[in-house]
Amino acid sequence: MALIVSSDLYSRITAHLQAAYPNEGAGLLLGQANGAGKTVKAVLPFPNKFEAGEQYHRYLITAQDMLNGEVEAEKLGLDVVGVFHSHPDHPAQASEYDREYALPWYSYLIVSVQKGRAADARSWVLNDDREQFIEENISP
Repeated sequence: MALIVSSDLYSRITAHLQAAYPNEGAGLLLGQANGAGKTVKAVLPFPNKFEAGEQYHRYLITAQDMLNGEVEAEKLGLDVVGVFHSHPDHPAQASEYDREYALPWYSYLIVSVQKGRAADARSWVLNDDREQFIEENISP
């Protein structure tokens, strides 16, 4: 499986995440899934709604944000296929906190933002038993 993200959409993702620095930024990945993976066709960035003092290492996409994402995806003939967020000054490795709040099937694109600039990115999918993330390839 692979997560396919065009360079244009990846640039939009990283611009949002860099603007959120030194806090975490987040948003939804809208697209289509098939046997080969998920193709991102649009992104929907959101402001981080977590408590202000914790935003440097936590993000919150609210239930209303998710509903708005589903509505926007439907308008575009797409599905919500995942979530993107940043790890400010930390690796793009899914954390235990990320695992606890993740849902199976969604892609979780994590971008490491080092000193305000996007660095590496990795994508993760939670396995069905919710015990661990499996890394998926990212393709342009």
